[in-house]
Amino acid sequence: MKMWLLVNHLVIVSFTTCLSEFTWHRRYGHGVSEEDKGFGPIFEEQPINTIYPEESPEGKVSLNCRARASPFPVYKWRMNNGDIDLTSDRYSMVGGNLVINNPDKQKDAGVYYCLASNNYGMVRSTEATLSFGYLDPFPPEERPEVRVKEGKGMVLLCDPPYHFPDDLSYRWLLNEFPVFITMDKRRFVSQTNGNLYIANVEASDKGNYSCFVSSPSITKSVFSKFIPLIPLPERTTKPYPADIVVQFKDIYALMGQNVTLECFALGNPVPDIRWRKVLEPMPSTAEISTSGAVLKIFNIQLEDEGTYECEAENIRGKDKHQARIYVQEEFPKSNLLQKLLLRIVIWEDGSLEINNITRNDGGVYTCFVENNKGKANSTGTLVITDPTRIILAPINADITVGENATMQCAASFDPALDLTFVWSFNGYVIDFNKENIHYQRNFMLDSNGELLIRNAQLKHAGRYTCTAQTIVDNSSASADLVVRGPPGPPGGLRIEDVRATSVGLTWSRGSDNHSPISKYTIQTKTILSDDWKDAKTDPSIIEGNMEAARAVDLIPWMEYEFRVLATNTLGIGEPSIPSSKIKTDGAAPNVAPSDVGGGGGSNRELTITWAPLSREYHYGNNFGYIVAFKPFDGEEWKKVTVTNPDTGRYVHKDETMRPSTAFQVKVKAFNNKGDGPYSLTAVIHSAQDAPSEAPTAVGVKVLSSSEISVHWEHVVEKIVESYQIRYWAVHDKEAAAHRVQVTSQEYSARLENLLPDTQYFMEVRACNSAGCGPPSDMIETFTKKAPPSQPPRIISSIRSGSRYIITWDHVVALSNESTVTGYKVLYRPDGQHDGKLYSTHKHSIEVPIPRDGEYVVEVRAHSDGGDGVVSQVKISGASILSPCLLGFLLPALGILVYLEF
Repeated sequence: MKMWLLVNHLVIVSFTTCLSEFTWHRRYGHGVSEEDKGFGPIFEEQPINTIYPEESPEGKVSLNCRARASPFPVYKWRMNNGDIDLTSDRYSMVGGNLVINNPDKQKDAGVYYCLASNNYGMVRSTEATLSFGYLDPFPPEERPEVRVKEGKGMVLLCDPPYHFPDDLSYRWLLNEFPVFITMDKRRFVSQTNGNLYIANVEASDKGNYSCFVSSPSITKSVFSKFIPLIPLPERTTKPYPADIVVQFKDIYALMGQNVTLECFALGNPVPDIRWRKVLEPMPSTAEISTSGAVLKIFNIQLEDEGTYECEAENIRGKDKHQARIYVQEEFPKSNLLQKLLLRIVIWEDGSLEINNITRNDGGVYTCFVENNKGKANSTGTLVITDPTRIILAPINADITVGENATMQCAASFDPALDLTFVWSFNGYVIDFNKENIHYQRNFMLDSNGELLIRNAQLKHAGRYTCTAQTIVDNSSASADLVVRGPPGPPGGLRIEDVRATSVGLTWSRGSDNHSPISKYTIQTKTILSDDWKDAKTDPSIIEGNMEAARAVDLIPWMEYEFRVLATNTLGIGEPSIPSSKIKTDGAAPNVAPSDVGGGGGSNRELTITWAPLSREYHYGNNFGYIVAFKPFDGEEWKKVTVTNPDTGRYVHKDETMRPSTAFQVKVKAFNNKGDGPYSLTAVIHSAQDAPSEAPTAVGVKVLSSSEISVHWEHVVEKIVESYQIRYWAVHDKEAAAHRVQVTSQEYSARLENLLPDTQYFMEVRACNSAGCGPPSDMIETFTKKAPPSQPPRIISSIRSGSRYIITWDHVVALSNESTVTGYKVLYRPDGQHDGKLYSTHKHSIEVPIPRDGEYVVEVRAHSDGGDGVVSQVKISGASILSPCLLGFLLPALGILVYLEF
């Protein structure tokens, strides 16, 4: 084996060989020939597994490959162990990177690797899989409604559509986008299957639910059809024990990975969930979600392996579930075996290490290996190169938000090597592929690593480090970038000296971001709006050197939040964290109710109405209204107190009050701090009298076993607004009478849903807003007996020429039923409600043969008491039906079953 190793001065070098008995020998000579100054390829970047979204608008995908070599390497790509034809228009090469244009799943999905070679050798990259990601829409079919009794647990299934890869995240929409279900101890959305679990259903859960599925790999989301959830009320909800329905399985994890376990239980009351590691303490990196349903273990270690238990419990019982986590450890490192001289170290695996290298260390090294099976050796050449040094270092820069900055960097290096510049920001390497909006390289300059920072933001301020790097060594230099911008958020906001219409505020200044603060703005938010609004302040302009002010013109007895924003010449900064909520002191109302009016109502009543004041004008506790009124020509005001703050109505009753009398009325508000001003005075009238006449000529007509028509003549009075019919069965009390109200233009009313063969009493009254007048003479009548309860039994359906002959048995009414007077036959298309209606006194009927599709023939008995129960049979024009028995009725279910032969 022949190998080359290039190093420069003052570095550590190591050679690697096999494990066995070994010795190292260095052969000194005249150095290395010119032809041996090159070296074979060494990968700097290799392809990684890539997912290409099938709906991507980019139309291309890139697989990266970059190697360091002298002379420069030649690249080849292979897919599924076959060579890729780079002359095709579908492929192109950018350096060593393979670009696939208009990727096609059928042609391009597979395993790729690249080969880099020169005249010193060839290397093969790691394999990478190109997959095509997709997330199909949910099916368009409507999802059926779910009915659940209140207090019971339930699950709504997500059933995600076909997708790849399987890294979906799930949320549930409620009624409309973007209202999402908030998970709590009662509701849980599993990130394993997407299902929504509700421990026990409440009335507030009523609504339409949709499963919202997102694929982060392809940045696409879809949502299902809505599922109506209808909680069914229960008088008393019965408790039931905890039942774990979301469980976790045994998990195998590598050391350092993050592990997530899910556990959720149904139950009433809502179960509490507890986690523990069986017989051992919980890992220090374990975190439990606020709802308790999710356990996360970060950076899992070997000692975290074990059995984990989830326990759910409520007052009715508990449930447990266990599973095990297995942790596999990592690649131990070899230990130092011995030292030779002061600068040379031989490691346990046979590697030779040389510290503080000099040019004199260059030459040919041979490792001799021996064991009881034989001897072997391997030789390599150590070449010493010139060190890499920064010759043009970046310098500190000072810019404003939105401006561009340039960081220069140039280096000297050994001409036999390839040089690469790496930039880092605050210790983290900049990924120019991901950060290409703000960070760009200047490729126009040879041997130069200049960095361009475009449209700089505050977050880009910090230390930038340029590293000039070869395969042998590197050199670094740093500079600081100052970005000036709008101020940062003020801190330490406190509320002091709370009064009815003002509060004092103090705060501490935040970062000025390298531009002096010129002023502050105070903003407020109340329960009346979700928006922050600028507050009036004292002083009206808060200078930048101030850290206290007063918010004025506030609403008394109102809950407020406050925040402060700083401003400089570069703009308005981020707001402070909002203050805790405070309530201003109360004060007497200063606004009068509006829209005072009224009138109407029942006899001997004065109805007064107004528009209630909104919450912002209450100004204090014990809020209510004082209502004052007097006859229009009277002198003394009568006052009453209304304590309900939300009401806008008061009814004064006085048996001595004359109908339709004019009154003056006014209303004012009050609270525990005092009274507000009166409203404008309004003129209203007391209620009119109820009618004094009773309707005459009242008569009835019995229509069936459940319907009666009542008619009457109108009263003469002009103040009638409606008529009321009261009726009750003989076995009921008059106090339980039913009422039907019709307009004053009606002369009759239809009473429905009556009992068959029952005596009824009824009377009619004339009514207006003041009440109803005296009743008419009471009328007695009987409903007819009920229609036959037995359906006609269809005994045959015979096709004869162009018609069907349907025959049924005669229906015999029971003693408490109306006598059958005939039959009604409805001939209609299957699936429709309307059709042709026939009447007959016979036990058979002829109907046309359907021209297309199936028809339904419905037969029911008819009597004075109404129509009886229906029987039906289906007929078709496609083939001859000759059943001996086409159907029979299941009495309990009312379903007709028929047989075809």
